[in-house]
Amino acid sequence: MEYEIVTLKEKIAVGISARTNNLSPDMGAVIGGLWNRFYNEGIYASIPEKANAKALGIYTDFAGDEKEDYTIIVGCETSAEPQEEESDRYTVCRIPAGRYAKFIVHGDMVQAVASAWQEIWQMDLPRTFQCDYEEYQNDSMDHAEIHIYVGLI
Repeated sequence: MEYEIVTLKEKIAVGISARTNNLSPDMGAVIGGLWNRFYNEGIYASIPEKANAKALGIYTDFAGDEKEDYTIIVGCETSAEPQEEESDRYTVCRIPAGRYAKFIVHGDMVQAVASAWQEIWQMDLPRTFQCDYEEYQNDSMDHAEIHIYVGLI
């Protein structure tokens, strides 16, 4: 699977979150449930000061490696953190500046991402296990373009 090394500036992301791990039998339900809430409960629409229209799937707060618990955040990049009165409604995450392996995936939104991660987990990348994320370039379920960023040392 091809990728390029990119250096990114810090981003602020705002959304909703849960804890899971890749070995949990309900991992798919946890992650799918967040995406469902994000769109169907109006969370996407309610996030203030979006930097763009792209949705993000962020994986952070790893307990160890990819087999350990992590936090999944479904959200958007914003130009600022939410106001104090709104902060308890959302999870705020700072995607760290640094080097990332950038993968570009096309196809079915769910299947293409799952297949890409299966390949990425098998690669010998010098990962930080600090923050990885998916950036959805469009909202097409069948013809999605997704950029996956994997944090590198």
